[in-house]
Amino acid sequence: MSTELIKCENVSFSYDSLSVIRDLSFSVSSGDYLCIVGENGSGKSTLTKGILGLKSPTKGKIVKSPELRSDDVGYLPQQTPAQKDFPASVFEVVISGRLNSRGLRPFYSKKDKMMAHDNIRRLGIENLMYRSYRDLSGGQQQRVLLARALCAGKKLLILDEPVTGLDPIVTEEMYRLILELNRKEGISIIMVSHDITSAAKYADHILHLNFEKSFFGTTEDYIKSPMGRYFFSEEK
Repeated sequence: MSTELIKCENVSFSYDSLSVIRDLSFSVSSGDYLCIVGENGSGKSTLTKGILGLKSPTKGKIVKSPELRSDDVGYLPQQTPAQKDFPASVFEVVISGRLNSRGLRPFYSKKDKMMAHDNIRRLGIENLMYRSYRDLSGGQQQRVLLARALCAGKKLLILDEPVTGLDPIVTEEMYRLILELNRKEGISIIMVSHDITSAAKYADHILHLNFEKSFFGTTEDYIKSPMGRYFFSEEK
């Protein structure tokens, strides 16, 4: 039986008194794969910050299950150019996902190191472990960041545009890897994307943010909805 992990109840967000998201309600349960899509400026990144607890709603509330602790949530943010040039080894980047769980301990524990090694193997990047992160390709860097996110959280992954800038083949590999984590390992996924076609191909729920009216529901219902039909016809 699935557990409701996150519930947004009539949530609104504003910047400088300008409303970005109004009266939005949706939920994410264990095992869900939710894709958040929408035009630029529709509030995708703002909502992500709200879910992560980095921004408070101006109205409504975001309720998290008591079963969802802070160290159950992993986050893969969009990278800045400076971050792509970060001079650290792959292992150092991956194990840094354990920082929040380390508490006041000055060093990583044996458990932290084992988890880093496990997630490096999990994503098939053992051969990169001692390479410099800055020397990797875009696809390799994203795998490293996904391994880092898995070190940070084992129940829910929040991925912000994880395939931006990747070539089509690597993009497909990344999507399939995320799907495998969801279907085979039961990790809940919230992915922000501008790619509605791929969202409908992989996710089982869609949240389409729109300036006037938003949609939340199953992918099947989204495809049949007026909003879904309109945006799919626009992409053809």
